[in-house]
Amino acid sequence: MSAPSSSKLPPTLASPPPPVPDVIVSFPAPHVLLATLNRPKALNAIPRPQHFALERLWEWYDAEPWLRCAVITGTGRAFCAGQDLKEWDELNSNSNDNTATNNTASSSSSSSSSPPRRGRTSMPPGGFGGLSNRGGAKPVIAAVNGICFGGGMEMAINCDLVVAGAGATFGLPEVTIGVIALAGALPRLVRSVGRQRAAEMALAGGISYSAAEMRSWGLVNEVVEDGGDVVAAALGWAARIAANSPDAVIVSREGMKLGWEGVGPQQATDLIKDGLFRRIEGGENFVEGVRSFVERRKPVWKDSKL
Repeated sequence: MSAPSSSKLPPTLASPPPPVPDVIVSFPAPHVLLATLNRPKALNAIPRPQHFALERLWEWYDAEPWLRCAVITGTGRAFCAGQDLKEWDELNSNSNDNTATNNTASSSSSSSSSPPRRGRTSMPPGGFGGLSNRGGAKPVIAAVNGICFGGGMEMAINCDLVVAGAGATFGLPEVTIGVIALAGALPRLVRSVGRQRAAEMALAGGISYSAAEMRSWGLVNEVVEDGGDVVAAALGWAARIAANSPDAVIVSREGMKLGWEGVGPQQATDLIKDGLFRRIEGGENFVEGVRSFVERRKPVWKDSKL
């Protein structure tokens, strides 16, 4: 499925999306954002500056009243192969050169050497692609069209729904190259699939997990058979979500997020009741939903003000 250019903006948007290098931003359906990673020759690996640009896109999406659901996918044969390792290798080489220079200088000085640089692992608060550690207000669906390794897998684990092609492959190969999945996947993976399965993936570093296997583990919602359109399937889910009360979706997602973050059921329920729910109770969409049911018609929702 080809994504239209981001220049074709719906007139209902309050502001244009921020620019994101190597990402096609489009609006294929009412209230739906589609972000397509577009570095197919690099298997949609993400370099450092792109993480921060994507974080700004997701922040804009949350703040844009007209938008209700988002989908992220990739072009070519990969969803996302993870971090740009060529860039990382260059950073390592530069760091080693700087360390040698600092050590030579410090040998003739009593002052301590400068602290180690953290640039190679620096991420925005939202993590890899602005998604792997994102809390956010609105749902994001991963349309996994192919290779989903490393940071790509970390993004998928933290998406609200995952739709995958039958030929997609998943894995966390970080340990095989001497690094770790440091963008939020490890604790979330344990919560999602249990300690032993998480250990299998994270400690053995396998990259041959199929979409069907990930569905059996609970990490994938739908598997699209070969020849099917993964993005179209994900957009179908997005349309179903966007057809619901935007206020109710945001508040329901917040309640699930509290459980995901380890808050107990009673405390989480009280936080929702005393917080966001009070802001929507008696509001336009709250009243409209009940009234449309009584009148046996489709509801006409207003954009959320949350």
